[in-house]
Amino acid sequence: MEEIQKKIPLSGEGSKTEREHAACEGGEAGKACAGILAAAVLWGLIGLWNRRLMAAGLSPAGIVAVRNFGGMTLLAAFFALRDRRVFRVERRHLKYFFGTGVVSVTLFTVCYFSCQQLCSLAAASVLLYTAPSFVVLLPAVLWREPVTGKKLLALGLTLAGCACVCGVFSGGLSVTLPGVLLGLGSGFFYALYSIFGRYALAHYPPLTVTVWTFLFAGPASLVLLRPAELAAAFSRPGCWLTALALAALSTALPYVLYTWGLARTEPGRASILASLEPAAAALTGVLAFGEPMDLLTAAGILCVLAGVYILR
Repeated sequence: MEEIQKKIPLSGEGSKTEREHAACEGGEAGKACAGILAAAVLWGLIGLWNRRLMAAGLSPAGIVAVRNFGGMTLLAAFFALRDRRVFRVERRHLKYFFGTGVVSVTLFTVCYFSCQQLCSLAAASVLLYTAPSFVVLLPAVLWREPVTGKKLLALGLTLAGCACVCGVFSGGLSVTLPGVLLGLGSGFFYALYSIFGRYALAHYPPLTVTVWTFLFAGPASLVLLRPAELAAAFSRPGCWLTALALAALSTALPYVLYTWGLARTEPGRASILASLEPAAAALTGVLAFGEPMDLLTAAGILCVLAGVYILR
């Protein structure tokens, strides 16, 4: 465990003086936060593409398959032409990418969409965003990372904010016990990306970790695909461009940014910062689709932003 902590570049090493080292560390932390927040905003744009793909006839499960396999195809093609070094990994380390790609990315999606079938969408969203709680607690157990008061305050604010944004307090929350268990499973598996990712980042740079994550997640997600549904949807004009935007802008790029940021900060901090996603999604709905902004939603967005500000 200690070896992993030493290998991950959490700060600028190589500064000549303590003052230079502190400045470098602060600069790296700021860049890491910016990368993670940018990833959260791009994930928050998923609704733009999902609504168009659903209108074309794709089911949520089909969208997941298109998203993960499309992300894999784009990343693999780009780096096959640009830098093939990302494909060089040791066989003994493939377990980490099975963890990020199949255990995390694929299983959290399966649990999340199964939860949506048994509970309200608001309940599923809130249960998914229990992920930062897991990411704060697991590193404390695995690597003895301190659970600071600042981190707990930020966690509380972001969880409350997500609950407001997802409509928990509006009275329309519907849950079942199997649905709650699946929802908690989605949060747990979602959180494991930061945990498995940290193990992988002890041996490889962020781009290699991202590419190999989708080399596992892409094929695993094909079990969700229905060929007839896919053929009918992609016969419609514009569907290919929407799918490309989903795979490039809201899948491949944000995972690259998040993994890059994860390599330079604590997993708990990274996961809390990524909780900006539902706030970004709410604002996307308001700006792109004219959805109403009530006081609870606005309060939720402010809570999330306050939590992010605390960890800046």
